[in-house]
Amino acid sequence: MVEQQRPGSILCPSCRRLISANSSVCIHCGHKTRSRWNIKQRLGLPNRLPLDATTVISSVCIVLYVLALLIDLRAVLQVRGLFDLLSPSGEALFGLGMTGAGIARLPGGWWTIFTAIYLHGSLLHILFNVLWIRQLGPLVEELYGVARLVVIFTVSGVLGFVFSNLWGIQATVGASGSIFGLLAAVIYYGKRRGGVWGQDLVRRVGSWVLMFFIFGFLIPGVNNLAHAGGFIGGYLCAFLLGYENKERQAQLSRLLAGAAVLLTIVAFVRIIVF
Repeated sequence: MVEQQRPGSILCPSCRRLISANSSVCIHCGHKTRSRWNIKQRLGLPNRLPLDATTVISSVCIVLYVLALLIDLRAVLQVRGLFDLLSPSGEALFGLGMTGAGIARLPGGWWTIFTAIYLHGSLLHILFNVLWIRQLGPLVEELYGVARLVVIFTVSGVLGFVFSNLWGIQATVGASGSIFGLLAAVIYYGKRRGGVWGQDLVRRVGSWVLMFFIFGFLIPGVNNLAHAGGFIGGYLCAFLLGYENKERQAQLSRLLAGAAVLLTIVAFVRIIVF
């Protein structure tokens, strides 16, 4: 059976330099990029399966949004404007883990800085955020690996809500802080990598960040403090964890990613069940 050739280039997971998508060994550092014992290859499966971190994150957001609508169907009929189309009620969002300055001070309320990341306040809100999660998630996973993607996404969202809660924002939800963290991680990678490709990456993603911040001041109800906190969180994560595939860093990233997932699950159980 002839192996199907893949067009284009990929990043070596070890030295992060461009190599042919069909190379089994990196020509720069000698790292084996593909193994003939790789189970996915031997089964004829695609290298990227449909169920990846980006799909899981966006799916959780969508499921919780639908659940919030179902909890209080009366809110679906209350159309107040385009930006409020199909908005879950405040009671439904509160029950699922909405955060805010006052909410975080309630007994166990600090857990909401994890749960609020996956909640959204309207149809346009979730559409915008899920589209950007699906745009940026695979890119960050390609540059940093899946474990660092999970850490960056979680820490950025949490730090964004910490910023806005400390400032006194009373009610807020959404993955926008995490999205700004992903943008920051891409900018950090571009700056560290340098060269024409790295500089172009910084300019392109930097223009997106500037545009989003400007829109945040023009559109009512946008939590720009969470955006700023998320951007800082993403940049710090990228700086501290790095993007090299060194064993020590990889082990630490996996441990932190596991902790982030566990804390998020515990937070939802704490908020919804108890």
